[in-house]
Amino acid sequence: MDEKNIGFISFRISGTDGVSLETKKWAEIFDHFGFKSFYMAGELDTDPAVSFIVEETHFKHPEALRLYKQAFNGGDTRPRKLSHDIHNFRDLLKDKIYEFIDKFNLDMLVPQNTLTIPLNVPLAMALTEVIAETNIPVIAHHHDFFWERKRFLRNCVWDYINASYPPHLNSIRHVVINSSAQNQLALRTGISSTLIPNVMNFENPEPPIDEFNADVRKAFGIDEDELFVLQPTRVVQRKGIEHAIELVARLDRKAVLVISHASGDEGYEYEQRVKEFAELLKIRALFVSESIGDSRGYKENGEKIYSLQDIYPHADLVSYPSLQEGFGNAFLEAVYFRKPILVNNYSIYSFDIKPKGFEAIEMDNFISQSTVDATNELLTNPAEIKRITDKNYELSLKHYSYTVLRNKLRSIVEDIWGRQPTPCD
Repeated sequence: MDEKNIGFISFRISGTDGVSLETKKWAEIFDHFGFKSFYMAGELDTDPAVSFIVEETHFKHPEALRLYKQAFNGGDTRPRKLSHDIHNFRDLLKDKIYEFIDKFNLDMLVPQNTLTIPLNVPLAMALTEVIAETNIPVIAHHHDFFWERKRFLRNCVWDYINASYPPHLNSIRHVVINSSAQNQLALRTGISSTLIPNVMNFENPEPPIDEFNADVRKAFGIDEDELFVLQPTRVVQRKGIEHAIELVARLDRKAVLVISHASGDEGYEYEQRVKEFAELLKIRALFVSESIGDSRGYKENGEKIYSLQDIYPHADLVSYPSLQEGFGNAFLEAVYFRKPILVNNYSIYSFDIKPKGFEAIEMDNFISQSTVDATNELLTNPAEIKRITDKNYELSLKHYSYTVLRNKLRSIVEDIWGRQPTPCD
């Protein structure tokens, strides 16, 4: 198959959020097919030669944020001026999408969550119209549908949402990341989709501790006899971090909870609640987001900035007590680094992941004595930890590896252009 130019479009493709990470994994697979990947977003950390920054696509852009707040302020009636402003912003974005297509001579678009979650409604409207007008092939990658978030269900833009989240157009192949989303998409819209879970490169084993990250425990002030419990998420309410705090407080040994990321764009009220709860239960909780970046480096004062991959090898236990997840990248990361995991039975874990045979310390929305006992018992049994983590790794190699992603995307590409892509070594 001839070389194809693929255009990824999102709010941001930068950092370690799930959408950005999966976008780059897909790009790796397209590169393997001999395709070239290009990127349009409001924030990019990609090569400038293949990047097209349009600030208005970011959900934090002032105009996008203003329109979002007015659309989802709890009212049912849309002011005429808001309709006018949304359409004006849509026209601006529509012109930018056409410019992106023309600049890089794109053969296919891959919207990443932009036709899924209504953080920038004019962007989805613009994309829908461009796709309808050009009939360009599209793989729409859906991570978080609007019906999965309570805050989107009261609004004055239902007509736009019903038309664009996602649009029902012939040239679009829809991809979801879990079976619940697949079922709900079909039930609500009649749209069929392909299920492609989030993946990691399990074909390449985890990197060993090296000279740069050998001092992580010392840098964070964690004693050698202290249990290192890693919470590798942002501090947002649906992550259920208070459950990790309770578990640490109830363990039969000295332990510290290390929280890797800050609150981000969802406010700081919950972060304050987490800090107060840790003080109430008298446990040591370390918020180390200022020492963790997208990649290794140094601060101006000479202190190290570690990547999250530098931290995982030092953890004794990974806590993942999320109440709700689209998939669960942190679960795969813990498996990749062969760490035991505390996991809440959130719906996607319960229906998509656990039935494949994965083993973890489980909880059902609260920390029970049996959860505490299971954790204490496992942490005193290195042989059992090895058995479980090795088993989980082999299962991930089968179900959540790059090979899985490559085979799934190859099938879609073949459906679009009629023949298989030729792999490039």
